[in-house]
Parts: sequence; C-alpha cells; structure tokens
Amino acid sequence: MNFIIRESKKSDMAQVLELIKELASFEKEPDAVELTVTDLENDGFAKHPAFHCFVAEVNSKIEGIALIYNRYSTWKGKILHLEDLIVRQTKRGLGIGTALLDEVVKHAHSLGVKRINWEVIDWNEPAIVFYEKKGAKVLRDWDVVWLDEAAINNYVANL
Repeated sequence: MNFIIRESKKSDMAQVLELIKELASFEKEPDAVELTVTDLENDGFAKHPAFHCFVAEVNSKIEGIALIYNRYSTWKGKILHLEDLIVRQTKRGLGIGTALLDEVVKHAHSLGVKRINWEVIDWNEPAIVFYEKKGAKVLRDWDVVWLDEAAINNYVANL
C-alpha cells in the first residue's frame, strides 16, 4: 500500500479529530473527547502552536497521525511528548505506525531533544510490543497523574 507521511495542514483537522475519536472508542472512552475541529485549528496553527502533527495519507484520506509537543524535563532538559500515535484500525499492520514513529524520531533528533515521552494503556499489548521492538522503554512502575478540568476548578475554589 502506498502512503505518504507529511506535516498536517489546518484543513486536515476534521480527519484528525475523527481519528482521535476512533482512538477514544478503542480505549473504551467513546464520550471523553471534548476537543473540536476549531480547537485543533486554533491550537495547532496559531502564531505559537500548542502542537505539531504528522499525518499518514492514503489516497487523499488521513489514515494515521502522530501528534507531538515540546516539554521540558528537570532531569534531561528539552524533550518531546508524543501525545498520540493513531493508525485507523483497518490500516494497522501496513507500516503506517512505523513510518509515523520514524518521522517523530527524526523530528526529535533535529530538535536535539534528550528524550521522547509518551504513554500507552497497560492492556494494549500490541502497542507495547511495537514500542519495545523500536527500542522504547516501557516504565510499568509509574502511574499517570492528572487533574481534569473539574478537579482544577475545585482545587482553585478551595485555595
């Protein structure tokens, strides 16, 4: 199968959101996505974009994405965060995920970052195996911690 990996365009964001929603369903959180196409367009294509996105295109259709953004580690310095690497379920196993990850790693290398971080859900063994085969270290003894919007509002209200 022929596909191209390229930087996303503002006009891609509806298809990008479609893939984000597909991932949410796969991760058993079909109603968790609050993001809109307008959010993606505004946040990704502003003067100081909040993220950078690579897409995999097959016959003019987006079949995979890798969404990344810059972070800073107090131990390492500049790092890159891979928020999501998504390949449409019907297109998995065709090399799209590898090509997207390759592009992320090349981009990270060009930026001179010290590390690329991302999370993988603990029951997604195919993804874990894929990442480990690529040389990634899966830290199974760390827990993800977050405050969602409601928790942030509650926290601030109780200061």
